[in-house]
Amino acid sequence: MGDPKAVAAQIRMKLPSLTPLEGKVASDILARKDIDASTPLREVSEKSAVSDAMVVKVAKKLGFAGFREFRQGLVDYYKSDTAALHSEISEQDGSSEIVQKVFRTAMQALEETFAILDLAAFERAVDYLHRATQRDFYGLGGSAQIARDVAHKFLRIGIRASVFDDAHMMMMSAALLGPDDVVVAFSHSGTTASVLDAVELARRNGARIIAVTNYAESPLAGLVDVVLCSTAQNSPLLGENATARIAQLNLLDALFVATAQRDRAAADQNLDRTMRAVQSKRRQ
Repeated sequence: MGDPKAVAAQIRMKLPSLTPLEGKVASDILARKDIDASTPLREVSEKSAVSDAMVVKVAKKLGFAGFREFRQGLVDYYKSDTAALHSEISEQDGSSEIVQKVFRTAMQALEETFAILDLAAFERAVDYLHRATQRDFYGLGGSAQIARDVAHKFLRIGIRASVFDDAHMMMMSAALLGPDDVVVAFSHSGTTASVLDAVELARRNGARIIAVTNYAESPLAGLVDVVLCSTAQNSPLLGENATARIAQLNLLDALFVATAQRDRAAADQNLDRTMRAVQSKRRQ
């Protein structure tokens, strides 16, 4: 957590690994913006109605050495420009305020996702996609829309990918995959049962698995070869999922471009061919 912009994102990513009480304590503390370098442990524990020992335990489970490091991490984060981007939408907000807050929340998601991006994992994902014989994308609901968007981009440069957004179709896909194939599994929570089942089968058949999720310690993350994490602060109206999808779209755009760069001449040639085909159809 050397980058102050990554502190809140790293905490949110670890929430699924905590017990309900620990998660409540972590969320309570993360929501406070009045903590400074002199805030005592006792005040923090009393506001969450838990013991001092529980706060220290939560700090350590979140990856900090103890309460003092946890406190300093939050202080540094809330001093950053990234932390200031988010503000809740109120009933009194007009169109101008709403537009500004929605855009700034999306900017925060992008900043924090960039701050936590594991470049070594990103490079492995690019390598898997570039070398794969078959590329199958799994996702339901909003996640399926992200899968379709990136599959469309890959097709434009001659890299074929198939999107499966049905539990039965995912299982059929997984049953046919082998060691030369890659699955990209999209799940915001990392707990979508149908995606997990298909990923487990694909892995047993030897396929490489890339997960795109918000939680690095989710069940999905524990099954895969590469985890690419997005992050977003929850909002009552926007929700966490909607904002995180903006970060995921940008993350997948970067993955697409990096994969295309592995054979730029072929990508440019195929892009020209596909675009000419589309333009020809439009003229008819």
